[in-house]
Amino acid sequence: MSHSRICIIGAGAIGGYVGARLAQAGEDVTFLARGRTLEAIRAGGIELGDPDGSATRIANVRAIEGSDGRERFDVVLLALKTYQLAGVASRVEALCHDGTVVVTMQNGIPFWYFNGHGGPLAGRAIESVDPGGAIRDAIPARRIVGCVVYIASELVGPGRILHRSNDRLLVGEPDGSASERAQRLATRLEHAGFTAPVITDIRNEIWLKVWGNLSFNPVSALARATLSGICRHPEGRALVSQMMAEAAEVAGKLGVTFRMPIEKRIEGAARVGDHKTSMLQDVEAGRAIEVDALVGAVVELGGLVGVPTPTITAIYQAAKLLDATLRRPSVPPASAGG
Repeated sequence: MSHSRICIIGAGAIGGYVGARLAQAGEDVTFLARGRTLEAIRAGGIELGDPDGSATRIANVRAIEGSDGRERFDVVLLALKTYQLAGVASRVEALCHDGTVVVTMQNGIPFWYFNGHGGPLAGRAIESVDPGGAIRDAIPARRIVGCVVYIASELVGPGRILHRSNDRLLVGEPDGSASERAQRLATRLEHAGFTAPVITDIRNEIWLKVWGNLSFNPVSALARATLSGICRHPEGRALVSQMMAEAAEVAGKLGVTFRMPIEKRIEGAARVGDHKTSMLQDVEAGRAIEVDALVGAVVELGGLVGVPTPTITAIYQAAKLLDATLRRPSVPPASAGG
């Protein structure tokens, strides 16, 4: 199988891991990176660690800071956090030739959700994740292939990724077709060791993941609780259950169905154990959180389809306040007394 030229924008926990595995499988992988990450990859590639303490260094990757407009790729993987997309969207087209595929790997409701959707909302931008439709306008809809990511990995340092579990990437066209380009992409991912089926109901799969993320992520971040901690606690369990019920009603108005009841979804989270969600990990590290794509977008969609989301909205407002606090420069505590 001939190799593809692949550019990965974002060398974090997901992008770094996926890119390293693709390079191991013989693909021509280039990271668009900056700062210490750019330097680390240029100096020694990507280091992949396993939970048993072993590590492998993948040296056959490149890193660039920007495009000169002459270098084009067959596949561009967007592996940034959702709130970082607006800052790079205008640079994507310079990396593309006529047939380039752009693969979105973000959590939450994607900016392209209404591309090829049909109905009165077709083509609409989602303001929560794409204010003014800037990302949608910068990246042509014809290029986009969706991807739902089920990989547990951590960025432990510039160019250093710790893979914990799972290697599942669900690939799907926004228009629901099982296209030849989606099949080619899935074949390359599977050759690199991923489970990567092409699915024709990508929005159902997006919502199934959002269903857990919109509830467990912000609640864990606000309460500093693990998955099993939330599920064991009566009030915590009741809270996420109510959020899921509201989200299911919104999704239903958009033609989405869930293949499991709420209780089964919660039990699945409980079985994961004392796992810290990605949002809780970000809070503990003092990083901004992906609250708009995971929670705010569902509130916005509820408004578009006329479904009230009082519980989700309250948690969204609290999480936005938390995010603002995390983004604010540290202020030294006031001294006691006078």
